[in-house]
Amino acid sequence: MSDRVAFFYDERFLGYKFGEEHPFNPKRLQMTKDLIDKLKLLQPSQIVEPIPASMEDLTIVHDPLYVEAVKTASRLPVGSDGPDLGYGLGTDDTPIFPNMHEITSLIVGATIQAADLVMSGQYQHAINLAGGLHHSHRKEASGFCVYNDVGAAIAYIKQKYKARVLYIDTDAHHGDGVQGMFYDDPDVLTISFHETGKYLFPGTGGIDERGDGRGYGYSMNIPLEPFTEDDSWIASLRGVLPYVVHQFHPDIIISQNGCDAHRYDPLTHLSATALLYREIPKLVHQLAHETCEGRWVAVGGGGYDIWRVVPRAWTMLWAELSGQPLPDNIPQTWLDQWQRAAPVALPTTFLDPPDLFPPIPRRAEIEEKNKITVRRMMLGTPFLL
Repeated sequence: MSDRVAFFYDERFLGYKFGEEHPFNPKRLQMTKDLIDKLKLLQPSQIVEPIPASMEDLTIVHDPLYVEAVKTASRLPVGSDGPDLGYGLGTDDTPIFPNMHEITSLIVGATIQAADLVMSGQYQHAINLAGGLHHSHRKEASGFCVYNDVGAAIAYIKQKYKARVLYIDTDAHHGDGVQGMFYDDPDVLTISFHETGKYLFPGTGGIDERGDGRGYGYSMNIPLEPFTEDDSWIASLRGVLPYVVHQFHPDIIISQNGCDAHRYDPLTHLSATALLYREIPKLVHQLAHETCEGRWVAVGGGGYDIWRVVPRAWTMLWAELSGQPLPDNIPQTWLDQWQRAAPVALPTTFLDPPDLFPPIPRRAEIEEKNKITVRRMMLGTPFLL
């Protein structure tokens, strides 16, 4: 176990809640933290209390008028239509909720702190599971995301440390907000592995989205076919990340760890198992030590099967980040506590049984299409040639 790993957590994170029926449910954070605690994987010395982002922190990537609109929305009654706020606020995707500005500012502040602690050398790795709000744009809330904590952290790193940042996004939804903020910047390489936007929000992330101006080639997208399974997912990761990361030479890696590519997830069409969420952080961890002296910040992201997927995936992420082994089985005490509230039977092991899901009928075709996508993306990336 490493003491040079920071875990950001605050009960106020649980207030990032759009309503009881909304799929973005902060209970997943509470369940994950409880699973980590019951496994005794987290020491008090590793917990860091977040500090809210300042106006200056927010406006480094967001328009000041947008921030003011979020503040106004935060003061409206729950369920109120209120004035015409615009900016993507008050929609079905991103409804307003009490203290929205204050709570989201705390999440942004945590990710900025995590980046600062890692870049300054005080910690080698840091994690903010409440972060990963990768869809919000400079002037718009989008896709359950109010402020873009990752974008703010990257901009902070660039401003304070003049550093090169590698952003790896493995959420099933394209990391469009972060990509857009640095689309013309050759010092920020964004790589997003996601389900193709042909069938899934936000409808972007094609391989032709490569950046603009001096940043051309520094936005990379690997849109995977619907029903992609573990083997093809992992082959795509290994076929891209090691070579690209070594060519780019980052000073720090920030990874977004949405876990909505699992077959249980209700909002996507991918077919991964929990194995993927053991392998992704393992590869990112290895590359961080090979290329940037271990500097790695991990954030959360999507994940809408809060009972069977998210706690397992993010506990495996923390175990990898902190260098601790996991048992095969979920603690019975955790199962006893959460099964009472769960509408489904909770898994008893961290990895899904090999025969849990039947194979996808079009497996060979899907795998071949993903191989072609990887080849086309790599061959068309200028800084790799």
